[in-house]
Amino acid sequence: MKILIADKTAEECFKKLKEFQGIEVTVRTGMTLKELIGEIKEYQGLIVRSATKVTAEVIKAGNKLKVIGRAGAGVDNIDVKAASENGIVVMNTPGGNAGAVAELVIGLMFALARKIPPANSSMKSGKWEKKSFTGTELSGKTLGIIGIGFVGAKVARKAMALGLKVLAYDPFVPSEKASEMGVDMTGLNELLEKSDFISVHVPKNEETGGFINCESFSKMKDGVIFINCSRGGIVVEKDLLKALEHGKVAGAGIDVYNKEPPADLSLVTHPHVIATPHIGASTKEAQIIVAEMIAEQIGRYLTKGELINTVNP
Repeated sequence: MKILIADKTAEECFKKLKEFQGIEVTVRTGMTLKELIGEIKEYQGLIVRSATKVTAEVIKAGNKLKVIGRAGAGVDNIDVKAASENGIVVMNTPGGNAGAVAELVIGLMFALARKIPPANSSMKSGKWEKKSFTGTELSGKTLGIIGIGFVGAKVARKAMALGLKVLAYDPFVPSEKASEMGVDMTGLNELLEKSDFISVHVPKNEETGGFINCESFSKMKDGVIFINCSRGGIVVEKDLLKALEHGKVAGAGIDVYNKEPPADLSLVTHPHVIATPHIGASTKEAQIIVAEMIAEQIGRYLTKGELINTVNP
């Protein structure tokens, strides 16, 4: 069995795969679409992160492909429908980088609430503008989490430890589970209306594309702080920009974009936005975890037929 690692992954991925008898591993990163189409026909397994786009054309060319693995949670760079139609299993690693993303969310909340980036820039320019950077405390405020899966649940626990009340909206999570976590399940409109901070944690699909838009922002509190570290395209960027310009949103922390890297920098350069280049999962620890997870899953599938964390319908 031959496996191609097409994106940069932690070396633990290669090492873990080599533990399985009868598996041969090739690492070739940075390929163009044309190069990948020419290369993939030799492999039974393909491992990617977010850079490589596994299109229907790639899948069609991979006539020996049995499994595609995503070292991460989101699979919007993989044509899952085409894979399913061709009998190819698609796997991901849900929860593997949840801790890293959750920490970035909390970090952005602190940075926006206490105006840390502009205060830092002011100091570096030789100024002493103490009165310009009066912030707000997190303790005692309400955080609304849209999507209470692996990442959302970790954000909730960390937020509650900081003294925030947590509201959650997720139609797929039973209220009993939310109660066990100590969060209050509520409707989306109530969450938007009552939250001082809002963080989005839903997958990108047909239902969630453009899910947060001008109507959503109009229902939020004046001066809300908004965070998106989930997937680009869930938030209508021009609507968020308008909400920032009108003061409805006091600050936004954005790690994901409709197009990456973004061509339009209007949102990125807004003075009340902290923008990061999709680094939610970019910790050494998270990269090792997802690398080992996807290697283990694919190795067990190709050698034993075990299905773990499949996303095919």
